[in-house]
Amino acid sequence: MRFWPLQVDYKKAMRLIRKAVDSGVNYFDTGWPYHLGQSEKVLGMALAGGYREKVHLVTKLPMFMVSKADDFDRFLHGQLEKLQTNYLDTYLFHSMDKGNFRKVVDFKLIDKMEKAREKGLIKYIGFSFHDTLPVFKQIVDYYPWDVVQIQYNYLDTSKQATTQGLEYAYSKNMAVVIMEPLKGGLLANPPQDVMDLLEKAQNNRKPVEWALRFLWDKKEVSVVLSGMGSEKMLDENCAYAHDAGPGCQSEADTAVLGSVVEIYEKQIAIPCTACQYCMPCPFGVNIPENFALMNAVNIKISNLQDRIFRWLDKRKYKKMASVREKVNKNKPDGNASLCTRCGQCLSKCPQSINIPDELAKCHQVLGPKKSTAKLTK
Repeated sequence: MRFWPLQVDYKKAMRLIRKAVDSGVNYFDTGWPYHLGQSEKVLGMALAGGYREKVHLVTKLPMFMVSKADDFDRFLHGQLEKLQTNYLDTYLFHSMDKGNFRKVVDFKLIDKMEKAREKGLIKYIGFSFHDTLPVFKQIVDYYPWDVVQIQYNYLDTSKQATTQGLEYAYSKNMAVVIMEPLKGGLLANPPQDVMDLLEKAQNNRKPVEWALRFLWDKKEVSVVLSGMGSEKMLDENCAYAHDAGPGCQSEADTAVLGSVVEIYEKQIAIPCTACQYCMPCPFGVNIPENFALMNAVNIKISNLQDRIFRWLDKRKYKKMASVREKVNKNKPDGNASLCTRCGQCLSKCPQSINIPDELAKCHQVLGPKKSTAKLTK
């Protein structure tokens, strides 16, 4: 999902995937909508020639596109073809919330999953989740699932499934897979006051390692997903994993992250994780980029360098397309002013962000001749 831009560089992606397998990475997660279908295709190409047998392959039934029971078979067989395999290790109901769970029940999709498993097309059954804790528990209790995938990181312990949900799934003997461990990259590039705090800590670690070790420390976590878009990221993450596992985080480490959370929570204006589910916008708005710039300028200024970065972020906004005809069709670059409030993005956002309202705030802060006052939560 994290291969950039929207058009995948197939050669680069295949080289990175194969290097990951050679480095010991053995769990690969993809989905029907990622890169408008290209993600499954490039992964299938990369795993050909003996690599498929070395990995646990996971994709998802796109619930937002399911309107009848027969859609299950159509999507599953299409995904197997794109992935160039005759079975999936795990098949997930994608982005389960209250509405999508209703589809699972009404269309008897569990029966479809079990029949596919009987035919050898899938091995394990699960779901990825974006909703509240009560809904999470309701879904967990509905069926003896093998796997669940939740959003969780040291900033999101009380959101969506929450820590309580993580522990609840583990108590049901479910494998728990973590997505958004870096909150869309936000935790990899912290503001200066967070960096100052981490650098004073006893352990000399980079921000990414702090975030990943927080998760690997928990016995309830089976797998941590990381969208690695370069060989450098891959090498670093593999190195971090070597001495990580349950018990790898000390009480002092936990205290440091507690202080980090307090700083972040005062400065994050929009809880966007850049998952791209809202994209493409029919009017060319690059929604995640607008939100990233908004969050960047909302960070507290503490020195001249911060002032320079804020100026550069506002300059980036001004360089984005403000006229629909000038939007880059291959890599949408429209600024927030192009939002027509059509609402197509609203049901797609796993974070339940009111995207049109937040885009209006972005243009108010970042747009020309407007107030530059910070907008906090």
